[in-house]
Amino acid sequence: MEDAEKIVLTAQDTALSITTFGKSHTHPGHYYGPGMRPHYLIHFILSGKGTFKTFYDENKVYNLQAGQGFLIEPELVIRYESDLEEPWSYIWVAFMGSDAENIVSSLGLSHDNPIFSCTEAQGQQLDKCVSTMLKYHDAQLVNNFRRLSLLHEFFAVMAEVQTDSMPQTRTDDYITSALEYIRKHLAEPFTVQELADYLRLNRSYMTTLFKSKTGMSPHEYIQQCRINKSRHLLDSSKLSIETIVYSCGYSKCDSYTRAFQRQKGMSPSAYRKMRRQESQEDI
Repeated sequence: MEDAEKIVLTAQDTALSITTFGKSHTHPGHYYGPGMRPHYLIHFILSGKGTFKTFYDENKVYNLQAGQGFLIEPELVIRYESDLEEPWSYIWVAFMGSDAENIVSSLGLSHDNPIFSCTEAQGQQLDKCVSTMLKYHDAQLVNNFRRLSLLHEFFAVMAEVQTDSMPQTRTDDYITSALEYIRKHLAEPFTVQELADYLRLNRSYMTTLFKSKTGMSPHEYIQQCRINKSRHLLDSSKLSIETIVYSCGYSKCDSYTRAFQRQKGMSPSAYRKMRRQESQEDI
């Protein structure tokens, strides 16, 4: 359970719209999930502790406390839970629209990097943004603009947070651009050479830079991302394997099956069957 002050709005078909926001004081052990959200959702912890778990990439668990926050991306399975002894209080804001993905990316947040940390002053600014939004809760046009203005102010604080924490070397700029390109084009059958051309780098030099920062070659990293995305779709959807193949950037089913077999030691169909059996046993 939680004691929450929240506003839920009707999503608009615009470049950016707020869908819900609020402040919550949770009870010990309060949780959400495993489940998915239909929008981008940012939580910031004001006090207490809790855990945030993602199921997209090998079931990562993050232990979080006051001064930290986390991103939830649309349609990804997650779970979060308040601590039993020090239950957390948090603010949140959810948004969607054609600009939402680019905004989140520009803030340095993603499913691979969903956690951020703030200074006390930055946290107070985020809290003030959402608290002020709660004062402008009705559907009047003027208050809609006020809420959007406050959302951009919220993003400005987040940009400051990421600027404080991100290194500014040229190499890191290349890697950041490479990772963003991979994430945006994962459903397309692009090549490593096309990635190098996008960065305007020699392929061999780009591979050296990429491996020095990630521990993997671009090809290995892209394969891992595609297999992880396919695992998520096998777990959370009823899409056919053929549809999943093309949704993850593979042009042929057999090349996808071989790649999946190498990473997971079983075929995609065997993996899906195993996961469904596990889900039935948990019921």
